[in-house]
Amino acid sequence: MAEVTVAKLAEIVGAPVDRLLMQMKEAGLEHSTAKELVSDDEKQTLLAFLKRSHGENTDTPKKITLKRKVTTQLKSSAGQGRNAKTVNVEVRKKRTYVKRSALEAKKSAEMLEVEVSRQEEEAIIAAQEAAKREAEETEQLAKEKGEATVAEEQQIEQPLEEAREAQADEVESEPEVQQPIQDEVETDSEEDETVEIKELSEHERRRLEREEIEALKAPDKKSKKVAKSKAPKKKWIEEADEEDIERPGPKRSYVQPKLAKPTKFLQQHSFSKPAAPVLKEVSIPETILVSELAQRMSVKATDVIKCLMKMDVMATINQAIDQETAVLVAEEMGRQYKLEEPKNFEQGILSEISYEGKEVARAPVVTVMGHVDHGKTSLLDYIRETKVTARESGGITQHIGAYHVETDKGMVCFLDTPGHAAFTAMRARGAQATDIVILVVAADDGVMPQTEEAIQHARSAGVPVVVAINKIDKEEADVDRVKNELAAKDVIPEEWGGDVQFMPVSAHTGEGVDQLLEAVLLQAEILELKAVPEAPAKGVVVEARLDKGRGGIATLLVQNGTLRQGAIILAGQVYGRARALMDENGKPVKSAGPSIPVEVLGLTGTPNAGDDFFVLKNEKQAREIAEYRRQQHKEATQAKQQAVHLENLFANMGEGQVQVLNIVLKTDVRGSLEALSTALENIGNEEVKVAIVSSGVGGISETDANLAVSTGAVVIGFNVRADASARKVIEENGIDLRYYSVIYDIVDDVKNALSGMLSPEYKETIVGVAEVRDIFTSPKFGSIAGSMVIEGTIFRNKPIRVLRDDVVIYEGELESLRRFKDDTNEVRNGMECGIGVKNYTDVRVGDKIEVFDLIVVERTL
Repeated sequence: MAEVTVAKLAEIVGAPVDRLLMQMKEAGLEHSTAKELVSDDEKQTLLAFLKRSHGENTDTPKKITLKRKVTTQLKSSAGQGRNAKTVNVEVRKKRTYVKRSALEAKKSAEMLEVEVSRQEEEAIIAAQEAAKREAEETEQLAKEKGEATVAEEQQIEQPLEEAREAQADEVESEPEVQQPIQDEVETDSEEDETVEIKELSEHERRRLEREEIEALKAPDKKSKKVAKSKAPKKKWIEEADEEDIERPGPKRSYVQPKLAKPTKFLQQHSFSKPAAPVLKEVSIPETILVSELAQRMSVKATDVIKCLMKMDVMATINQAIDQETAVLVAEEMGRQYKLEEPKNFEQGILSEISYEGKEVARAPVVTVMGHVDHGKTSLLDYIRETKVTARESGGITQHIGAYHVETDKGMVCFLDTPGHAAFTAMRARGAQATDIVILVVAADDGVMPQTEEAIQHARSAGVPVVVAINKIDKEEADVDRVKNELAAKDVIPEEWGGDVQFMPVSAHTGEGVDQLLEAVLLQAEILELKAVPEAPAKGVVVEARLDKGRGGIATLLVQNGTLRQGAIILAGQVYGRARALMDENGKPVKSAGPSIPVEVLGLTGTPNAGDDFFVLKNEKQAREIAEYRRQQHKEATQAKQQAVHLENLFANMGEGQVQVLNIVLKTDVRGSLEALSTALENIGNEEVKVAIVSSGVGGISETDANLAVSTGAVVIGFNVRADASARKVIEENGIDLRYYSVIYDIVDDVKNALSGMLSPEYKETIVGVAEVRDIFTSPKFGSIAGSMVIEGTIFRNKPIRVLRDDVVIYEGELESLRRFKDDTNEVRNGMECGIGVKNYTDVRVGDKIEVFDLIVVERTL
């Protein structure tokens, strides 16, 4: 390329002239103006400088390797026609080219190596000849004098050994030969035949240093010989002929490895044993396994178990203990400890959800509560213009129903709760999830136990109450009586100076229903209920059930935000994507806003009724929180298990007589399962009790039937049925299977079953008393008491007692009962008789014989 000016070069490379002049000055070029010419060599100098400044290697490659692959086909002659076989043959070739400068360095290194080898061989030959001459002279002197000793032989051998050591030192002092580089080596096989000299590894170098130290410390020639026998082996390299590419044969030359001098580091130990045991601070969480506690304290698990046994706590290696017990163990074993703060993993993720946005007014959530059969569902039926009561088993509500109703005054969301005593937990959840409570009281029945309980739930939840006095269309209705009874419970009507609205209504005729809705909406305006529709949805689980074809179905009440189809939902210990949304009538919807109940399909299980639900960004977060909650629940369950104390072992031995009724319980929804489990576990006393060995939501499966067979349990299905395989197992083993649709029928039947398991109770009744007037002797029966019946009737086949001075001295039975000389079975009041007491002859005059009867009395719970 012709010479160009600095300005032209700057235009070509696209850089400012000043910057190019500055870079040329840094590269060592003497250019100061834009009109000066730049030659090709100066351009190369500038280019090399720029490459170095950017970290690139400017050296030219010293070796180039070319690879080639050729594929051919060979046909075997063994087969003919169609049987002929074709074999693919692949030939791989690799050729390496090395720069001439490296070849010249190799040649000089070879010459230096040949010279070193020649000097080494000459020195060894000279040492051998000198040793031979000395040996001949010594032998000649020994023959002449005839007194060669063992000491003299050692002195003769010593110069030889010194000569050999001197020769070895000379060889070690020679300069280290550099590794030669091959030039233009061609190999026809895939493997490269070039053999390189590898540097000694760190481990190999240390081993050789230790051997050299042992050789230097050896006191006699034997140790020197051993050290020399352990000297490093010779390393050989193959040299390629630089002229002939086909290499007639490799030449070998000896290379002595260079050893490093021993250091002080190799002569001393790098590890020092601790003088005392190291005691670490132990971190103790809320619950911890015995094995994990032993590992944190660096002791054996058996030592921890022994320490627990000293504290009267029997625990295995895999059993969890609480924090207080773990602290006592750590103190007993002399360890410092610190208490771990419980990690709130889920709070960090849930706190990141933003519920900010424009607030709008939302519809009130109204819970209808009251005593059973006071007309709660009938009142809702009139408002919704439906017939829910006709569909309920037994005419009572056994689930929480969620409905939203469009009225002339606005939309209202209603929660209908059961009134039966077994559904206390349902009513408590309904009060917590609501804004306003409608307390329904029958005008003809007044305040009942569940009415008082509903008042307490409303007060604990802090929600306002509107009283609906129902059934005013009946003749026996008494509104004033209801007001007086509620006033006694501190529910004061507005007309009496209180703050509670009382509305007389009739669910049958519809009287007063409009006024009730107006009162509810007026209360909602006072509360100023707000929500953010654009925010992610959150709310509460009203009910959950397991459908055989669709999986877990949960009824959710949205309290804030909008729930859309496809959202990731976290509810308690389950999560999932909302595959479908349906309203209370079963119609599919795309979204549900605030105060709207909706059924959701797609959850991994059935959440507990009353759990809060949230909508998260992705499924990973929901899965992590659900697994974390399950782990926390598992640890809490293990912690609640009562530890076996030594003092309880003997106390529990006498409790083996407790009769247990095992039950396998399956229900249609989660709320009914919770209510039934609580109601059944509360039945029993110190003699009999109920044990629910398994419970769940959904139909009765073969697994449930097999569990009932192994535990001898009764299978109870509430609004569910057993499948074919389960029925087969139940029929083959004779298991008691019962279906129910009304909850209090289950409670009554279980009570009757437990009552039948109670031990019988005997009641004693005195039926007659006879007074002894005289004693006669009979050769057949012994002493016979001549007696007068003074009370009741004396029976021969009933047990008796003998009383002396109104103190019982004997209890047994009669052997004979006669009137005159005839045997009789009974003697009435005011008659004389002869009484023979079996196995008792010490009857005296004045004693009383009391006849009594034992009556079995049936016990009930």
